[in-house]
Amino acid sequence: MAIGNVMEKGNYVYIYDERNQQIGSIWINPNSDKLMGYTSSTVNVKKGSYVYTYNEKAQQISSRQI
Repeated sequence: MAIGNVMEKGNYVYIYDERNQQIGSIWINPNSDKLMGYTSSTVNVKKGSYVYTYNEKAQQISSRQI
């Protein structure tokens, strides 16, 4: 299932499919973390000095220090 949209709202980043159905969510600290961007298969979230990459099910698949 492909990612259609991603929204940052409060303490979460919500992941939606192409039919606008929520398919996952990622907890964030809104004071320090933020959504960096997304593709049809991944979501990138900055948490502290790291960028974490998640799949469409909100499972972490990689991280890198920035």
